[in-house]
Amino acid sequence: MTSMTTPGIVPGRLQADDYARNFDDLYPDFEPHEAMVAADRCYFCHDAPCITACPTEIDIPLFIRQIQAGQPEAAGKTIFDQNILGGMCARVCPTETLCEGACVREMAEGQPVEIGRLQRYATDTLMAKGIHPYERAAPTGRRVAVVGAGPAGLACAHGLARHGHDVVMFEARPRPGGLNEYGIAAYKTPHGFAQDEVEWILQIGGITLRHGMALGRDITLEALREEFDAVFLGMGLAGVNALGTEGDDREGVRDAVEFIAELRQTQDLSTLPVGRHVVVIGGGMTAVDAAVQSRLLGAEHVTMVYRRGRESMSASDYELNHAATEGVRIITDAMPVAVHGNGAVREVEFAYTRQGPNGLEPTDDTFRLPADQLFRAIGQRLDGAPEELELERGKIAVSDTGRTSLRRVWAGGDCTGGGEDLTVTAVAQGRDAAADIHTQLMG
Repeated sequence: MTSMTTPGIVPGRLQADDYARNFDDLYPDFEPHEAMVAADRCYFCHDAPCITACPTEIDIPLFIRQIQAGQPEAAGKTIFDQNILGGMCARVCPTETLCEGACVREMAEGQPVEIGRLQRYATDTLMAKGIHPYERAAPTGRRVAVVGAGPAGLACAHGLARHGHDVVMFEARPRPGGLNEYGIAAYKTPHGFAQDEVEWILQIGGITLRHGMALGRDITLEALREEFDAVFLGMGLAGVNALGTEGDDREGVRDAVEFIAELRQTQDLSTLPVGRHVVVIGGGMTAVDAAVQSRLLGAEHVTMVYRRGRESMSASDYELNHAATEGVRIITDAMPVAVHGNGAVREVEFAYTRQGPNGLEPTDDTFRLPADQLFRAIGQRLDGAPEELELERGKIAVSDTGRTSLRRVWAGGDCTGGGEDLTVTAVAQGRDAAADIHTQLMG
């Protein structure tokens, strides 16, 4: 745990204007003419590999053609028909490995159609109208509990409400949004977009939010099953994997997800302490977001260290290149073996790794990095899963439509075994579960 008194970790390393500039929107919005020019690059392929690459199967050629025709609101509706969180996904999806990675122009020219920015242009245009594009069906009299107001829960709740069911969402944190509100780099979703999107989604009606309600602490699955006609679990992953090395409890060592959440909820970033020498252990998006934002807060030296090769890192090449552009040093094939310091962290010792007969193992070749702040970003785990649920690799086992091992209980998002820890995948799972729940309730 860090504090204002931890040596080397101090707030206000930058000037006020620097914070505003560093954490402003990563990408500028398209102007209408720019969007039409970008849309004109689409080949409108008949087999549309971009649709296949999208977990929510948005009709990408159709919405791009609608933009090309000067109908961005219609394009936004096309997107929302498949992905009600299309605005957020346009900002945070790894489009370079999904739709844009499958784009024919990417294959032929190395420069895909800017699908992500076009999607953002269309969804933002429609949302700016302030009118929700969907109407709620006649009330069915059925009630569904949704645990977790993250991407999966919101998508499920909206789908159920559209069908006329009453939905009660139970959220452990003070604000809804889940990963979108607490776990994504601030420069990707500035200006309160996550909360604006939630409010826009709730305009469908029929959804009640209850905050400060955690499964296993304030509510039980058994009680929810008794009170509601169906239950959807979308509570994400609350646990964080530990380093398991000597000294990993020293001052200045903390979880990257905790740091990102604190940053996202801090109104004045000049009050948020950051180290001069920051080390981040991990190779995923959480590690990248923690590393880049440390630099943007004023850390002088930031290093990401991952135990395997770069090809095994779950963060995309685009995100890793962005981190490098921001001044983050990336070291691969090395694992932590000790955290040194007198009370507070001062150095982190690493050993280079190799593949041995029993898998990855440390070598005798070691090195040390100076550090006054160390972030752990080595994966999250599901803690406190109801004992009656069947698990798969430590997560809730589900069918293709989100059904769990318990009758009338569905699940989706990061807490499930089939998730990919992506916002867009969570949305798809929540949407599909809502459709299956509706079928079961009305069947």
